[in-house]
Amino acid sequence: MFLIKSTAVLLAAACLFGATGAHADEAGFLRSLQGKFAGKGTVRIRTNSPIMNITCSFTSDATATSLSLDGTCRAMLIMTREIRADLKTNGKTYTGIYTGSRSGPAGLSGSREGNAINLDIHWAKIINGDRDAELTVEKIDADDMRMTVTDMDPATGKMVVTSRIDLKRTR
Repeated sequence: MFLIKSTAVLLAAACLFGATGAHADEAGFLRSLQGKFAGKGTVRIRTNSPIMNITCSFTSDATATSLSLDGTCRAMLIMTREIRADLKTNGKTYTGIYTGSRSGPAGLSGSREGNAINLDIHWAKIINGDRDAELTVEKIDADDMRMTVTDMDPATGKMVVTSRIDLKRTR
């Protein structure tokens, strides 16, 4: 239950973290994401809730135009959430579906700028006062990436980091 929207989005983002404009560049980039990854981070169930530490691991499968990510995140050694993200690219545009949130399947869409992919998330149900959030997936280097989910706090109208995970290739 702890991985409502933010962690789900973060792992979905892992699938996307570094596309380029040309198809050949996208294909090479997606294939570079093939493998196993693990990392640590933080998540908030709601924009006003306390931060929890999490650990995540996942396996990614890539083709020239798609990326599928299967993973698991854990908090406090007793809470676990399985997640999956399936993404497709058409040039610079990324679209996909995230499953694993309690709200149901979420739509993902966005594009890359520099070393980051910026995605809009559209949840199946209202979370934190609306159905929208933002995901940024940043490629740090060949084996490291950072995924950050932000959402608007309905009480203040300010954007709040609801999840941040730093991942490293394990194989």
